[in-house]
Amino acid sequence: MSRNEVPSARIGLSIETSGTFGSVAIGSGGTVIDTVEFATPRAHAVDFLPAIDSLFRSADRRPDEVQDVYVSIGPGSFTGLRIGVTAARMIAYATGARVTAVPTLNVIAQNAGFDANPPSTAAVILDAKRKRVYASYFQRVSGIYVCQSEPAEVDPSSFLAVQSPDCVVLGEGVNAHRAAVDASGLRVLPESTFRARAEVVFELGLAMARRDEVTDRRSVVPHYVRLPEAEERWAQRQSC
Repeated sequence: MSRNEVPSARIGLSIETSGTFGSVAIGSGGTVIDTVEFATPRAHAVDFLPAIDSLFRSADRRPDEVQDVYVSIGPGSFTGLRIGVTAARMIAYATGARVTAVPTLNVIAQNAGFDANPPSTAAVILDAKRKRVYASYFQRVSGIYVCQSEPAEVDPSSFLAVQSPDCVVLGEGVNAHRAAVDASGLRVLPESTFRARAEVVFELGLAMARRDEVTDRRSVVPHYVRLPEAEERWAQRQSC
């Protein structure tokens, strides 16, 4: 076994706090043992610790057993991402666990595979405010949706206009930009596919860790795509 290989008995914890609904999951031997969803939408700061406590209790595991942390790094909610990434780093420092940073749009894209007729191409959009979206498009390769474009902040109409006719659309940005989505003529998947889930973060994170795509715990940061508004204002003041 190589030094970086993930043994089958390793305990992994996954964290998803990028969207409206947060969740955490724990697994061992490459299999998810249990998942806990946060009780309240957009209340990750309140629900995170109770969810983690409930997760470890239900799985009959201890936090010091965690050897891998898989965290959804965005783009998404600035506050939610800070909570998830900070928690991942703290757990890693406390336990010595490795950290794998999992792109959020990749997590959401895998939901397209649950469609009765899984599409060959999927476009994921999240609301970025200011009439913009965070977006990427994916192609299905051997049952997995593989990212074909780096997450970017774009105009939804322009982004969707260049997608192939058989492309489907999903993500929490659909409802916020319904007019642009409807005008594109592309098929929209059910709303149940719109959000990222911790169990998928676990699956993708495990695969990444097995490919040694881990991140130094000191270097794990949210992928905001765009600076938080407070940082934008600070940068503007500095340039004056």
